[in-house]
Amino acid sequence: MSMQTVVSPAITITPVKRTSLKHIPGNEGWPIVGRTLSILADPKGEVERMAAKYGLIYRSRVLGETSITLLGPEANELVLFDQSRLFSSTYGWETILGRLFPRGLMLLDFDEHRLHRRALSVAFKAGPMKSYLAALDAGIAARVAQWKAQPGPILFYPAMKQLTLDLAATSFLGASIGPDVDNITRAFIDMVAAAVTPIRQPLPGTQMARGVKGRARVVAYFSEQIPIRRAKGGEDLFSQLCRATHEDGALLTTQDIVDHMSFLMMAAHDTLTSSLTSFVAGLAANPQWQSKLRDEITALGVAADEPTTSENLDAMPLSEMAFKEAMRMKPPVPSLPRRATRDFTFGGYAIPAGTLVGINPLFTHHMPQIWHDPETFDPSRFTDEAQRGRHRFAWVPFGGGAHMCLGLHFAYMQAKCFARHFLQNLSVSLQPGTTPDWQMWPIPKPKDGLRVVLSPV
Repeated sequence: MSMQTVVSPAITITPVKRTSLKHIPGNEGWPIVGRTLSILADPKGEVERMAAKYGLIYRSRVLGETSITLLGPEANELVLFDQSRLFSSTYGWETILGRLFPRGLMLLDFDEHRLHRRALSVAFKAGPMKSYLAALDAGIAARVAQWKAQPGPILFYPAMKQLTLDLAATSFLGASIGPDVDNITRAFIDMVAAAVTPIRQPLPGTQMARGVKGRARVVAYFSEQIPIRRAKGGEDLFSQLCRATHEDGALLTTQDIVDHMSFLMMAAHDTLTSSLTSFVAGLAANPQWQSKLRDEITALGVAADEPTTSENLDAMPLSEMAFKEAMRMKPPVPSLPRRATRDFTFGGYAIPAGTLVGINPLFTHHMPQIWHDPETFDPSRFTDEAQRGRHRFAWVPFGGGAHMCLGLHFAYMQAKCFARHFLQNLSVSLQPGTTPDWQMWPIPKPKDGLRVVLSPV
């Protein structure tokens, strides 16, 4: 049997009956809506209040289903490391992402997930990564030069979103994509917005309808391009996937490539927009750290018009620590859903098969037992020394275990490349009189777009 024919999840999981979770302390909130509005209004505060009242394992009801939240590093390890295949990612994410990003890597389980992850990993090997660095570097340098030419106040989040979308398009689709790029990026914006819209059916005029239409455009574009890319080759991620094979030598199917590209484009630009915006917000609010990072970049001895090399990136440990601290404070994926494949026990509670289980990086990243003064931006938490005694699942912005983010090195590369050009050319401060207020779920973003002032250095 060709590996390509593996299409259905290996397991079928029936959601558990609400009554079988009654023994777990908690509060399901209002009829029908449950606690959905509380979690949307203030996800961090909601989880902290529930934990204070019920403990690190509690029952809640969000987006129409009763679920169990497991908090803290031990819970993160249980669910993410998951060597005994107790938790399904497919059945955890499907209600949120299944319609718009079906069969993306994060939505696959176990052997099938491993098979596809191995095929996709060719796109993140040293050769392709070098070509992405060149594309990212040129794109970031050009955009920073524009910002430097027009200094002053700027809404940083939308500017960053446009940049990361353009960077994903060039490094993933190739620089020569041309006029299609606007159509494709618009489609992605619609798909991402639809993934978390409260109305889950594509009724006329709804965000979900726009998302479904966007997906159709993306599917058509990728499907048409695959044979062209296979014939022509290229260094971009899309061309790499068109040539990728399973262990038996079979190429990925058209449908597989479409699904993986859709998911990777979404994952790359949305999470990076969030984490780079929180990185810049941290530097704007902490000028002493901004100066330390700028000194590190000056010490590289790279002229402003010289390209960034991987050796330059290796010599930027402080920039990496500051990026890690930004993701500690505002993890790009603040909560992670899974569904139990079998009955299990944790923290003294029996939890039945079929239960929707959530862990919460946002909560763990702010636990005062682990992080001294957790609301303060302090990159020195990530020195080797400081990390030594810390639980390895205390900091999980990239997830962990088999589903650890495949693009982790791509994210660090883009963040440090951005830090190099940005801080070499500009200084950033918060617009006087503004205090950034963040929406933390589903992906953190500043409610006012993050008003900052850019000045040439």
